[in-house]
Amino acid sequence: MSAAAVTDATFKEEVIDSDVPVLVDFWAPWCGPCRMVAPVVEEISDQYEGQIKVVKINTDENPNVASQYGIRSIPTLMIFKGGQRVDMVVGAVPKTTLANTLEKYL
Repeated sequence: MSAAAVTDATFKEEVIDSDVPVLVDFWAPWCGPCRMVAPVVEEISDQYEGQIKVVKINTDENPNVASQYGIRSIPTLMIFKGGQRVDMVVGAVPKTTLANTLEKYL
């Protein structure tokens, strides 16, 4: 299972209305650290398949959601549970950091 792309239009349905916790990767194609963290996000997606949903949102193409959540630097990885933002990690982080953050919400 790989991270699905969401947009301003599908964000509420895919993330806010989700029954399971959602990891949202805010990224852009020109962002070097975003490319570094992408394989980590994919590994997390595989590791927690069935427990969480993992999605990616391109901040260049979907500025509304990015500005709504005050995204100032990317990559920003946000965790949503029950429609609420419960945590976030900014920057390219090791898989262990991301996994430990996620574990709190499973």
